[in-house]
Amino acid sequence: MIIERNTNKYIISPQESISNALDKLINFENRIILAVNEHGSMEGLFTQGDFLRWVRQQERIDLGQPVSVILNRSFVRASTDDSPEEIEELLTDKILLVPVLDAQKRLKAVARHRKLDEGIHIGDAVINQNSPTYVIAEIGINHNGSLELAKQMIDAAKAAGADCAKFQMRNMEALYANAGDSNDNRENLGSQYTLDILSRFNLTDEEMFEAFDYCTQQGIQPLCTPWDLHSLQALEDYGMPAYKVASADLTNHDLLAAIADTGKPLICSTGMSTEQEVRESVELLRRLGAQYALLQCNSTYPAPFKDINLNYLERLHEIGECPVGYSGHERGYHIAVAAVAKGAKIIEKHFTLDRTMEGNDHKVSLQPDEFKVMVEGIRQVEEALGTTERRVSQGELMNRVTLAKSLVINRDLKKGEIIREEMIEVKSPGRGLQPNRKPELIGMPAKRDYLTGDFFYPSDLNDDEEEVVPRSYHLKRKWGVPVRWYDYPTILAKSNPDFLEFHLSYKDMEADYLKFFDEVYDLDLVVHSPDTFAGDHLLSLSHPDKEHRERSIVELQRVVDLTRSLKPYFKRAERPLIITSLGGFTRDRLLSVAERAERYDRLAESLTKVDMDGVEIIAQTLPPFPWYFGGQLYLNLFVDPDDTVEFCKAHNMRLCLDISHAKLACNHFKWSLKEYVEKVGPYSAHLHIADSSGVDGEGLQIGAGDIDFPALAEWLDNYSPDSSFIPEIWQGHENEGEGFWRALERLESTF
Repeated sequence: MIIERNTNKYIISPQESISNALDKLINFENRIILAVNEHGSMEGLFTQGDFLRWVRQQERIDLGQPVSVILNRSFVRASTDDSPEEIEELLTDKILLVPVLDAQKRLKAVARHRKLDEGIHIGDAVINQNSPTYVIAEIGINHNGSLELAKQMIDAAKAAGADCAKFQMRNMEALYANAGDSNDNRENLGSQYTLDILSRFNLTDEEMFEAFDYCTQQGIQPLCTPWDLHSLQALEDYGMPAYKVASADLTNHDLLAAIADTGKPLICSTGMSTEQEVRESVELLRRLGAQYALLQCNSTYPAPFKDINLNYLERLHEIGECPVGYSGHERGYHIAVAAVAKGAKIIEKHFTLDRTMEGNDHKVSLQPDEFKVMVEGIRQVEEALGTTERRVSQGELMNRVTLAKSLVINRDLKKGEIIREEMIEVKSPGRGLQPNRKPELIGMPAKRDYLTGDFFYPSDLNDDEEEVVPRSYHLKRKWGVPVRWYDYPTILAKSNPDFLEFHLSYKDMEADYLKFFDEVYDLDLVVHSPDTFAGDHLLSLSHPDKEHRERSIVELQRVVDLTRSLKPYFKRAERPLIITSLGGFTRDRLLSVAERAERYDRLAESLTKVDMDGVEIIAQTLPPFPWYFGGQLYLNLFVDPDDTVEFCKAHNMRLCLDISHAKLACNHFKWSLKEYVEKVGPYSAHLHIADSSGVDGEGLQIGAGDIDFPALAEWLDNYSPDSSFIPEIWQGHENEGEGFWRALERLESTF
């Protein structure tokens, strides 16, 4: 059972319309709403069953009537004088929620069944099995009695990535048998030391409240450990949303019961307690209807690694049937990161600005730079944990093409002839069917003509995907197809593009490429610059290293010169577009806004050194986590629509709006794709169209990802009506452009 004293989410006014009540009912997981009048008195329940019974009795249904006409006024209720056991007895398989009323019938709480792995709420944060790890910076008394230092620590904790800054409150007179007398010579040495520190380092209640207010102002959740009932009452008067219980108080059932009676969630450390004592406290909290979490903890300072026992987290979860976490007093931060991999959903670590300061807690605390690294490690582990589903990532698929093997045919074969085992060989690279699909090919009639060395593809099997026959397409926009030197004549012969977009590798640029052109085409021309050049050089005109920037300028100039040399072969190529990723990559993290601004400035300066006569360089919008030959980096420029537009305005630059990249950025940063297109569309000369999934699944076939293409087409018509496009499907060029033709079939009705 859970007894919730914050009942706002359950309440509706009896005067509210039935229509509004239905909306709330549908969106509320408990499917029960309590009608409470302006005096706080409960008038009745409203459920789906109540609504259906009312509807059956009506000749004319008027949903504008007040919900009071429909309420169930004969409902099971509990009294504030009832014991938790008596309240729990009222809950059954059919009665899922019991209002708890005082003598004046005012709603004071709601009792409901406890769900398996019941989570807890602290402020706006939800902590459960599916939530991000909640990271607590335990300031405790490391402020050493200085409110100013406490505020500095709050700022540092926020900057380090903590979700919460936690303090400790003690009423020394109420807490200690000797009324907190630090000069009591009867105390043992350890107690004398602790009393001396606490008596000097306590903040007043008013100073603590000011520190809590400062947390809220800075956007970090304040939390506090009450060490006694007087402190608990002070924190209740302040309005603390949840409480941390120290290991020393896990067996203090009076304090646990008092905290549970507030209706606020508890996070309980379990250091110094036996399993039986943990069980007894859990039983108490469950009986009282409390929401709680348990933290594995070893209460020694510093804790030896051999005594930490992270494997006990699983057992703690079984005992508590609640979120579990780890409160660490060991040296360093690696154990805390490892705890996340073992299931910890809360991490608490002591925090200090200087480990050499007076006080025992400072010695086992993390400094801001260490705490930040810990938080980064926690977030990386969360990402890496994934799911129980085995999935081949986009980067692996790219590497599979490069590193794996395929099935190829070792002779010419006509359509309709039977494919025999001796015709099939296994060769690198992995562009076609994987070798394990060889038995499926044997004995099949050939679905097309083969030349010696041709790869087999999924479409050569009787797969479910529809066969695509390239043809002339009729689209509203100018459109083209991505090509390479070796395949453009074959692809061009199959359809009616308005232009060709040559996707270059650095090896293509070293080839005698003009030998591939022996006629003039009535087409426009677009060139896509390589990202990578010889020697693993990634193009970046914004790179902090001057030598890297200067080489990038030289390489981009080579692309410009190549493009100018191709112009005579394309009648419509007045000022060919050159699409390029202009740089801004990093290897370890995404850059801050200020760091991005510095890179944009360097980029602008570098572009002045490129002779662009007769061509137009357009920057490609980019995803935050791009793949470069199967490895992932971070990208920072032309990712955010706001600074992208700002750069375009300032430097009169147009864009290639890559829709797949844009959606990946929107997914990661929680942006609206419509708003992204609205901002960037007016500056876009050209589009790359493909689907995408998640934060790095780029270049997917149309319909294979997250994008609503009919809606996208409408947005583009509004904000970028004149831009041309290509279907940029990953591996779309294989099997003579099969992926491109399939994309065009799916886009033709909207684009």
